[in-house]
Amino acid sequence: MKKTSWVSKFTSAMATGAAAFLLFSGLASAHVTVNPSVAQTSAWQTYTIKIPSEKELPTTKITLKIPDGVAFKQYQPLAGWKITTEKNDSNEVTSITWEIDGDNQGILAGQFQQFNFVAQNPKTEAEVVWDAFQYYSDGSIVEWTGQPGANTPHSITTISEDPAAAGNAAAGGTSDGHNSAGTAGTATDDKASDTATDGKKGNDDTTLGDALSDTVTGQPNNTDSDAGTLKLQQATLIVSILALIMSFLGIALATRRKKR
Repeated sequence: MKKTSWVSKFTSAMATGAAAFLLFSGLASAHVTVNPSVAQTSAWQTYTIKIPSEKELPTTKITLKIPDGVAFKQYQPLAGWKITTEKNDSNEVTSITWEIDGDNQGILAGQFQQFNFVAQNPKTEAEVVWDAFQYYSDGSIVEWTGQPGANTPHSITTISEDPAAAGNAAAGGTSDGHNSAGTAGTATDDKASDTATDGKKGNDDTTLGDALSDTVTGQPNNTDSDAGTLKLQQATLIVSILALIMSFLGIALATRRKKR
């Protein structure tokens, strides 16, 4: 009987830990993100914002602030969504808003939506921050403006003269093999080609035509690869494993005391 009780308790602890891990990892990945997370200086970049609906209510509107130094150019229209922009006194776009239109019910629970737009990156290396505001049908707002590791973090894109190196550093030395406009693969290939032909540094600026070709096809530049999300998931896994070990040790000590 004691053995059966011990096995039952251990199985229960394992199930509890696994459930907790799945719950926290699911929450950690359900962030509003802007991709790519690494891009080329001066490039005309196709960006994709991904919005999951975390509540049991539809998301009806999303507003994205355009970071300083990033020049917004164009957006991809999408049926069922009204798209508007705000500008400053210099006629520069400072924010873009997607809002449900017509019979569109919004982004329902368990769903996500992606929107594409084109912007020109800063000429110098920088980290640009994407603050976003998610509106639900009950009027509540989730502000995605926190630092990495926060419950509602903003997305960050690293603008680099060598996005391949920056991407490898962010991924721990592994290449993600992107070949979209202004991303690591294209910049590396251009440099290698130009060096081989005339010994000069290649022109890494992606043209507007290249950026728009991605937009027309509707293909997102990147999947959900936010570095802060990955770190949070890893931390959650470690905590879950430690909790299981502590539960196991506690059960073992309790069983030993009973035997005495």
